[in-house]
Amino acid sequence: MSVVVKLENIHKSFGNTDVLRGISLDVHHGEVVALIGASGSGKSTLLRCVNLLEQIDDGQIWLGGDDISNPQVHPDKVRARIGVVFQQFNLFPHLSVLGNITLSLTHVKKMKGSEAQAHARELLAHVGLAEKASWYPDRLSGGQQQRVALARAIACKPEVLLLDEITSALDPELVGEVLELVHTLKDEGTTIMMATHEMAFARDVADRVFFLDNGVIAESGPAGGVLENPQDSRTQAFLRRFSG
Repeated sequence: MSVVVKLENIHKSFGNTDVLRGISLDVHHGEVVALIGASGSGKSTLLRCVNLLEQIDDGQIWLGGDDISNPQVHPDKVRARIGVVFQQFNLFPHLSVLGNITLSLTHVKKMKGSEAQAHARELLAHVGLAEKASWYPDRLSGGQQQRVALARAIACKPEVLLLDEITSALDPELVGEVLELVHTLKDEGTTIMMATHEMAFARDVADRVFFLDNGVIAESGPAGGVLENPQDSRTQAFLRRFSG
């Protein structure tokens, strides 16, 4: 199985605070990798480094065989190959649901307007929001907005989809509809790297889990093994919070 994302010895500091302290991992084609850990463990920073929203201090990041941590790489060209969904929905409030999705198709993929709209409508049907195409984001529930954000993220057929705690801003009753969509994307072969605090979901959907603690990978392995039979005391203590 080919490697889509490769991280080698990633270091990142903010001032005197070391946030990432030598992170190395691979994400293979069609694989779902879950990053778990307490707030401040480095999960979101790691995803932001992969998308070049944060510049690493040391190490290398590879995307599909290209060293994207090279300072000469154009960030926008890299980001065109990556889909991202953040905690907050980040939809453009002045654009309709359809407009939010067609924007990347016309600007990044250079699709004609009619072709972009047709593809966007297919995506909206895929996420169960075909009838909301003309609505504006403020009329949608949080779960609906996050499903639009997911549709927008996969519109350009990214090499990898980065999901950063995408349910943390949702009311509990809306979490399920978003997680169900992520499960569908996995079944369709989407390569996903996600930070999540939904342990049951991580166990269900992830192929491998990486537990981050204080900027290092304390434990990693198949999802079932790490989440149901953790070996590291730090992982055990973290998961105890969820099991009571």
